[in-house]
Amino acid sequence: MKIAVITGASSGMGKWFAAYAKAFFPEIEQIWLIGRNQKRLQRVSDHIHLNSIILPLDLTDEEDIQAYADLLEKEKPDIKLLVNSAGMGLIGHFEDMSSIDSRKIIKINCEALTNITRLSLDYMHENSNIINLASSAAFVPQPGFAVYAASKSYVLSFSQALSKELKKAKIYVTAVCPGTVDTPFIKTAEKYQNIKGYKKFFMSDEKRVVITALWDAKKHRSKSVYGIWMKLLLLAAKLLPVRLLLMFMK
Repeated sequence: MKIAVITGASSGMGKWFAAYAKAFFPEIEQIWLIGRNQKRLQRVSDHIHLNSIILPLDLTDEEDIQAYADLLEKEKPDIKLLVNSAGMGLIGHFEDMSSIDSRKIIKINCEALTNITRLSLDYMHENSNIINLASSAAFVPQPGFAVYAASKSYVLSFSQALSKELKKAKIYVTAVCPGTVDTPFIKTAEKYQNIKGYKKFFMSDEKRVVITALWDAKKHRSKSVYGIWMKLLLLAAKLLPVRLLLMFMK
């Protein structure tokens, strides 16, 4: 069976990927919705009106990762689309955060994404797609958002390298790099400190970011950057010295 696997599917951009995946990849016959909140996953499943299965998994838990691996081995699906949308971030100075919170960010943004991608790759074939949620925060270090930005730099670097490695196999990898997106992520991220005002000015609509990402993945683009401001930030990150960019970020 040809399937899509979407992590972080219970809310935010994950639920929109679930809603629009089949429109861009009509060969998909079933969607696997992964998230920690079973009730929210059920609401997403009911909303999209597609053949879907709910997998209430915590991707930072080794037993749940193994449960996903076991299900793949049992079902042996043909994964046409993998969307790594699960993520976490906290705004604030590194010294003010608990070490537990810092490790959680790395575990979900980096380790879980890497684990799910590796397990899924054994069930992906020609003309399959991987979409990894990075961020425009990956373009430049972010004081006050240090661990999150560093974790998303990992996602961007990993995705671009993987895109090159899998090119001959015709498995396409797209790193999605939006700016601040209006999702429940923002409320969670403000545990230690509120988001900076200038970032709210550049806030994007989650549905538009997702549609752009799916379109870019369909076109086999290795990077999806939504909006003129984030494209300008990417250009600035390439042209300007980091110390100058850090002055602006501060």
